Amino acid sequence: MTGEWYVLIEEDTRVTERVDGVELKLHRWALVGAHRIDGDEAQAVAAAEDAALHYTPQLLARHARPGDEPARHALLTGDGAWVVLLRQRHRECHVRVTTARLMHTREEEEAPAKSLKEKFRSALEAPPPPRKEWTPPGQA
Repeated sequence: MTGEWYVLIEEDTRVTERVDGVELKLHRWALVGAHRIDGDEAQAVAAAEDAALHYTPQLLARHARPGDEPARHALLTGDGAWVVLLRQRHRECHVRVTTARLMHTREEEEAPAKSLKEKFRSALEAPPPPRKEWTPPGQA
């Protein structure tokens, strides 16, 4: 276990697409920031509050003029997450700011590349068995 604390910022990213003459507004949550905090949980909570009160999402930032300040409603949920509703010049969006403690990390591992001979051999053989699906411990 590690003791590293992070502030996570998620935005409701919205993309407008036209399909068959109909305008669709597609919404999707995206993690836009994972900021490591030097300190303990209390410092991470303070940094999350600061982000909730001052962070401006891309949807508003790219259309803002110098000196613009969006309308902001910051709500603190029971579990400590901030949900922030922002509005500026007929544009609205929302952001979620949470604190998180890093509990596990592992680096990526790549299998060794196949030789040309192995590639030809695998093309002629049956496909490998599918990977086992994860099951809770003790329920295998």
